Amino acid sequence: MKDAEIIEGTISFVKETLREAEGGHDWFHIQRVFNNALHIAKTEKVDVQVVSLGALLHDIADAKFHNGDESVGPTLAKSFLQSLKVPKSTIAHVVQIIQNISFKNSLTKDKVQPFNSKELQVVQDADRLDAMGAIGIARAFNYGGFKNRKLYDPKIAPNPHLTKTQYKNSNAPTINHFYEKLLLLKDKMNTNTGKRLAQERHQFMLNYLEQFYKEWNPLEPRS
Repeated sequence: MKDAEIIEGTISFVKETLREAEGGHDWFHIQRVFNNALHIAKTEKVDVQVVSLGALLHDIADAKFHNGDESVGPTLAKSFLQSLKVPKSTIAHVVQIIQNISFKNSLTKDKVQPFNSKELQVVQDADRLDAMGAIGIARAFNYGGFKNRKLYDPKIAPNPHLTKTQYKNSNAPTINHFYEKLLLLKDKMNTNTGKRLAQERHQFMLNYLEQFYKEWNPLEPRS
């Protein structure tokens, strides 16, 4: 099977698998990450097929929708790619991307990443960009609503130093998520293109928060 046919087959598989997915982790999220990854890949020396498959399959079974089981996504992706007779080396690389892409894995006490590659860095930047800016804000509140979380509670302070376990188990208001993840992403970007694109989205989130607090209690503006 040719590379282009593999990509088309993967797109069809992802669309069908995520047909009923939560709005922030559906096919349209995958499509945006895929497009961002291809854009960033133009400025990096990478295997574009690995980047493409990594981007398309990175959230094929997000652990938070599978009782926290982080093995479901990699296993499903591996099985699917094997069915297309994708080379073993490509499959192994894509599986490693899926296993290492998430933000929560950067919160482990051991700061040495078990796996790294330029392809992972490109897909990771593309995924993180989609958690920032206007889209990132929309996704955060969509997921917060999905989990029936408060928008904001002044009495619940955010913790920007969560451990991986604390992050996975958090039920904090959605505004806290800005400080516990979204505003931290700018400084975690890998590629020059990713860093450049993150700047505008980061500033948009800061502007949004300023407006949010003004509207939350206009009689007591946040200092």
